[in-house]
Amino acid sequence: MGRVIAKIKLTNYGDQIVRDRGLTKNPPRTVDVEALVDTGATELALKPSVIRALGLESLQATRVSTAAGPLTIRRHGAVKIELMGRWGIFDVSEVPERVPNLLGQVPLEVLDLVVDCKRQRLIGNPEHGGVQNFEMYFWSLKRRKRLRR
Repeated sequence: MGRVIAKIKLTNYGDQIVRDRGLTKNPPRTVDVEALVDTGATELALKPSVIRALGLESLQATRVSTAAGPLTIRRHGAVKIELMGRWGIFDVSEVPERVPNLLGQVPLEVLDLVVDCKRQRLIGNPEHGGVQNFEMYFWSLKRRKRLRR
């Protein structure tokens, strides 16, 4: 398949909330990074230097499965990812500094992006006409109204 690298903008979401509520005039901490698109990874994983630059809160230690076997890693507070005109909010897993930042399958699903293996790039999901689509399955409003009676 080759390597697919995505240039993403990351914003400390906690900073963004504090600013949006008018509790500070300081801009949220933001960085632009490159991330290896890794469909075998589950979530967004960032190097410690990126986590420090964003000032992310450490949440807890968590066990993860890796190709090298099980490890314990740190989980950190939420970031806003902006990529290809789309955005989403995600918690962050920490990877060692020697490992590239990783953009895993969950952010790709939420952003409705897929890997174009032939051209080695990310594209909008062709099943949705390339436009970001969220999948939510629930009963129709008509059915719900009938059930309430």
